[in-house]
Amino acid sequence: MTAAFIYNEELTRNILREDHVLRPMRLRLVYELLQAFRVFEAPDTRLLAPRIATPQEIGTFHSQDYIEAVESFSKGEGLERQHRYGFSDWGDNPISNGMYEAAALATGASLVAADALIENEVDVVFNAGGGYHHAGPDFASGFCIFNDAVVAIQRLLDRGDMGRIAYVDIDAHHGDGVQNAFASTDRVLTISLHETGQYLFPGTGGVEEIGTGNGEGFSVNVPLAPMTNDRIYLDVFRQVVPPLVRAFEPDVLVTQLGIDSHQDDPLTHLMLSSAGHSALVQEFKNLSPGRWLALGGGGYDMSAVARCWALDFATMAGVADQLPDEIPASFRNEYGITRLRDSATSTDETSEAATAAREIVSQVRERFFHRFAL
Repeated sequence: MTAAFIYNEELTRNILREDHVLRPMRLRLVYELLQAFRVFEAPDTRLLAPRIATPQEIGTFHSQDYIEAVESFSKGEGLERQHRYGFSDWGDNPISNGMYEAAALATGASLVAADALIENEVDVVFNAGGGYHHAGPDFASGFCIFNDAVVAIQRLLDRGDMGRIAYVDIDAHHGDGVQNAFASTDRVLTISLHETGQYLFPGTGGVEEIGTGNGEGFSVNVPLAPMTNDRIYLDVFRQVVPPLVRAFEPDVLVTQLGIDSHQDDPLTHLMLSSAGHSALVQEFKNLSPGRWLALGGGGYDMSAVARCWALDFATMAGVADQLPDEIPASFRNEYGITRLRDSATSTDETSEAATAAREIVSQVRERFFHRFAL
C-alpha cells in the first residue's frame, strides 16, 4: 500500500483563540513524531504539500454568501453579522485573523488527498489537518468552518469511476455535517460511531436517523454510552461496520479518525486507548477497496493526538509493528512524551456501557442489515 501524509507548517499556525481547546500545533507534533521514528523513510511512503482551496471548490458545498462572510470576518470586517453564521467571540467558533485562509488550506489539503487517489498516485492519503465534519453549508459549528470532508467526497463523486463512497466516522462527536450533506443520496453510505448525543455535542446521531428519499437506509448511526472502552467499541465496530461497508461495495473509503475518543481526552467520555484506536485503523486498512482517504478530526489531548495519529499513519505505511514504545530522544526531550503506546482500559462485560452497546448493535442490525441483504 502506497501511503501519503499531507503536511506543511502553514497547517499549524492559525490560533482560534489563546484559550481555545483546538490547537493546530498538534499537527506539528504528529509530523515531528513521524519524522523522529523515520516513518517517512519507509518504502512507498510520500509527503504531499497542501494548497488553499479556491472559492469555487469550497462552493461545491458551502453557499457563496457564507464563503464571502467568512472571508470578511477573517479580515476583521462585518463582525456585527457573525452570529448569523455560527460565530461568536467566546463560543466554539471565534473569529480569528486569517481563519479563512486556514480553513481553505485544510479544505485544499483534503482536495490534494482526493486528487492523489483520483490520479492513482497512492492507495491511501492521510490529511490529519482535515476532518471538520460539523460545518454546514452556511454556518460554522463545533470548531469547523469549512467541511473539507464533504468537499473532498463531492470531488470523488464527480469522477465517473467513483460512484459509491463509504464514509466512516469514529470521532467521539457525531459526524452530523457529513451525514446531512448526503442524507438524500444512495451514492454515499455514512456510518458514524460516536458518544451518544444525550451527553455530548451536537446532540444528534440517534439510530433513528437513517436518511431521506433515495438516501433512506444509507445514514447509519451507532451512539455509544460514556465509558465505552476498547473491547466494547471494537466488538460493536466489527459487528456493524465491515458487513455494511462490504455489502455497499464502495469505490473509495473515506474515514474520519478523530481521537477525542481517547481515554485522556478532556472533552469526551469514551475510553479508547492507543491500542484500541490503532485496531480500528487496521480494520479500515483491511476494508479499503484500494482507495482510502483518511482525515483527522477531534482530539484535544496533545499527547494522545501525536501518538495515535502517528501510529495511524505508520499503520497505513505498514510499519506500525516496527515502532518501539520508547519515544526517540529528540522528540521526548522537546515535548516530554516518553511512550508511544498506552494501556488498554479494563473491560467489565456487565457494565452499563456494554449493555447499551449490545442494544445499539441489535437496533442497527434490525434497521439496516436487511436493506443490504445481510
